[in-house]
Amino acid sequence: MRIVFAGTPEFARRALQAIIAAGHDVPLVLTQPDRPAGRGLKLTPSPVKQAALAAGIPVAQPRSLRLDGKYPDDARQARQALLDAAPDLMVVAAYGLILPGWTLSLPMHGCFNIHASLLPRWRGAAPIQRAIEAGDAQTGITIMQMDEGLDTGAMLLVRSLPIDERHTAARLHDELAELGAEAIVQAIDDLQRAALTTAAQPAEGVTYAAKLDKSESVLDYRQPAAVLARRIRAFNPAPGSTTRLPGLADPVKVWEAQALTPDQAGVSAQALEAAAPGDVLQVHPEGIDMATGQGVLRLSALQKAGGKRQPVEVFIQGWQQR
Repeated sequence: MRIVFAGTPEFARRALQAIIAAGHDVPLVLTQPDRPAGRGLKLTPSPVKQAALAAGIPVAQPRSLRLDGKYPDDARQARQALLDAAPDLMVVAAYGLILPGWTLSLPMHGCFNIHASLLPRWRGAAPIQRAIEAGDAQTGITIMQMDEGLDTGAMLLVRSLPIDERHTAARLHDELAELGAEAIVQAIDDLQRAALTTAAQPAEGVTYAAKLDKSESVLDYRQPAAVLARRIRAFNPAPGSTTRLPGLADPVKVWEAQALTPDQAGVSAQALEAAAPGDVLQVHPEGIDMATGQGVLRLSALQKAGGKRQPVEVFIQGWQQR
């Protein structure tokens, strides 16, 4: 099939490469404009652009696809490029631009989206992180026929994946990226064989995965330890989780933590009850134990401002010297 691909980050790159490896003709790739990155803020192409150029595929980088928007010239040029590509299908994965109606109807078979959740749960921008944060037992990939709503289109193929306590957002991202690459190739194969079925999303169970905000990184110890431990995993690597510790002027990043009962932490129930949320209960090579609204949060991997990530047994040596 002739497939135009629209995507930007690493999650999308893997899907693009899977489509190419499956033998489909990709005449055009759409991706976000190059962005400043690294310490030198050098303009850097997206992972999808790098993969497309390596495969010899033409790339378009419009700032918008809205013909009546802020960048109409970009949109008109992109529209002409799509018309020239004459795609049977467009595949979209974490592109980052809103697709107006004209793009959805231009390919013969419309646009398929690779969404990293089990729709209708976690529509929106940050489904991977919100699933971990909420304590979901599973997530997955939904291949969806796009419409003009926010992740509201008919479901074409669904693949599930369990979430366990080892999953950070980074790890779950990588597993879902591989699953998404496999699923989109299967969906395209089913389309070619006229074996693809559609199902409307249920009206019940709709949730929205709000975009991550840096303000969410600050740990609120009034919450239960289990909630905080999930948030730390959900926000690893970005936007990260931060806390303040006595003797340190700047916030500290927390990379790993575990929720414990007082018995598991070796702290008396009376000591925990007497402590205020955010108080340091004890410090030892296994962790820094913090009082929370319910239970103990043991911090086990941290990073000082301007420093490197350290296991807690190394971190506390420098901290206790202050």
